Amino acid sequence: MGFKKDFLWGGATAANQYEGGYDQDGKGLNAIDVLTNGAVDRPRLVTWKKEDGTTGDSPLVWGEEFNVPADATPAILPGHHYPSHHGTDFYHHFQEDIKLMAEMGFKAFRLSISWSRIFPNGDEKEPNEAGLKFYEQIFAECHKYNIEPMVTLSHYDTPLNLIEKYGGWSDRKLIDLFENYAITVFERYKGQVKYWTTFNEINAMDEAPYMGGGLTAPTPQERARGAHNQFVASAKAVKAAHRIDPEMQVGQMLAYAPVYAYTCDPADQVEVMKAQQDTLFYADVQVGGRYPEYRLKKYERQGIRLDDRPQDYELLAEYPADFLSFSCYSSAVITTHPNDDEASGNLGVAGVANPYLETNAWGWATDPDCLRLALNTLWDRYHKPLWVVENGIGWADKLEADNTVHDDYRIKYLRAAIRSMSDAVELDGVDLMGYTLWSAIDLVSNGTGEMKKRYGLVYVDCDDLGNGTMKRYKKDSFSWYQKVISSNGIDLQ
Repeated sequence: MGFKKDFLWGGATAANQYEGGYDQDGKGLNAIDVLTNGAVDRPRLVTWKKEDGTTGDSPLVWGEEFNVPADATPAILPGHHYPSHHGTDFYHHFQEDIKLMAEMGFKAFRLSISWSRIFPNGDEKEPNEAGLKFYEQIFAECHKYNIEPMVTLSHYDTPLNLIEKYGGWSDRKLIDLFENYAITVFERYKGQVKYWTTFNEINAMDEAPYMGGGLTAPTPQERARGAHNQFVASAKAVKAAHRIDPEMQVGQMLAYAPVYAYTCDPADQVEVMKAQQDTLFYADVQVGGRYPEYRLKKYERQGIRLDDRPQDYELLAEYPADFLSFSCYSSAVITTHPNDDEASGNLGVAGVANPYLETNAWGWATDPDCLRLALNTLWDRYHKPLWVVENGIGWADKLEADNTVHDDYRIKYLRAAIRSMSDAVELDGVDLMGYTLWSAIDLVSNGTGEMKKRYGLVYVDCDDLGNGTMKRYKKDSFSWYQKVISSNGIDLQ
């Protein structure tokens, strides 16, 4: 009973929030390199420039319309702060950080490759050798400590040139460019990386289309085409990986949250069903291998036409994802009834506040049962191995005078999360591969672009404007998680 003996305990990061070195060793710009910092009450901005020299910005507000002017291109502008440029400087601290992960006992380390570090413009014929060598060093360092790398190919960082030239993922040209990128790294890292995912939180195409697909004018039509093109690109990546190395496994990465109805009104139940369909559509295609009828009917009602080909559907059916990985931080509550008590959550999807749950300073609820519910839903629907690759809590951690960080609130959250996973495995028979919490080391918050909102088990001396020594300090949760891993999830005290 309990977690498997080879259960993959670890932590997760993302290049655009963690890596830094945005302009070093030939790296090109990506979508997030022109995204400013924000705060809980101030949105992040995509800055842009027109040919006549006019500059401006477009706010990224979850669930609201976002547009960069048609005659403008995203650009870095003076007087703004861009957190991805420094992250928490993994680029120069990777040996130190991986050693800390090994000290905790990590079995797996989820990270992402920055596409524009390998192909600076996204469409070159030859890759950037310095970028390839950088990740090769990281994988070698992981294997030195018997840590299995789990690599995401695209974690919200579409090369900026592909946004300027093609409008991002709404153009089919990106399918072949992504396939070439995937083949390049699969061949280079054969025998070094076994586990891959293609697109981080692929359903961000609906809720955060600039991050998820580099869309600067994300109409429903453009989002639908962007999602379709990523599905096809992902299937091509699965096909290539299986050809290059049959040991490779390529999974989906989905942003998921259980959804509750606020009342027992049947109308609320219908809204829950529709919200779940909007999320699970992405797994129905990428894991299930086919478009579900409910989504096709929705496209029909909206007058959406995909720029598709008959062979696309053959690829989707023949090369679905090998496993389903997902992020899950909390749950959401929705209702058809008037309710001003709004909540917050990952990708902005949380609806109204749940009166039974506590929240952090950013309004994210702590749901002790969300992982068991998520795991059962996804296992029952797909019967593919599952992997929780993001789960954690953001907090304004304080570094004490003696260089300690007392994050008992994080330990409390993680304890409940692991118990919830354990219930899904022991009581419900879910096939769970691993758990890579968010995040291994402090990094920039994706939603707000802050350093103040910290997730790591290791504190990094860096403020919201990138000032600080970048020194690393272990939090109390560091030694707690070390104990959890060494006991394979039994000792949670």
